[in-house]
Amino acid sequence: MNFNQKVQDLLSLALEKYPNIFLVDLKISADKSISVILDGDKEVNIKDCINISRAIEVDLDRDEEDFSLEVTSAGVGSPLKFPRQYHKNLGRKLEVVSSDGLKFMGELTHVKEDAIELQWKQREPKPIGKGKVTVTKNKILTFDEISQTKVMIKF
Repeated sequence: MNFNQKVQDLLSLALEKYPNIFLVDLKISADKSISVILDGDKEVNIKDCINISRAIEVDLDRDEEDFSLEVTSAGVGSPLKFPRQYHKNLGRKLEVVSSDGLKFMGELTHVKEDAIELQWKQREPKPIGKGKVTVTKNKILTFDEISQTKVMIKF
């Protein structure tokens, strides 16, 4: 078994023990630098990262393979890649870029099996008379229509 496959197998076994944590990205470079990015249904804390790191490291022999290992959680500004990541962001403000390049910013109000729903307020001209009125807008986007999604952080 080659090194990359061994790392992937060890990671899969480790994640089976933590069903609320899932893999976002795994990179193994030619110099055997291993980078694992995790996310979770609730949160991923430092202890989770340590446990996954140890589960991978325990069966890799540093005398046989010279490697480095970094296990981190997906950062707050990281794009959402998987439908599973949307559930924990219900009620948060998202910026979604559709596959045709349109941007939508709004509160994530629903996550369905194949789509999300955003809601936002917008000022529009009154139907009759002068002035503007605030209206609530909704947009449903299927996961196939989404090019990129980021959680907008308020300070």
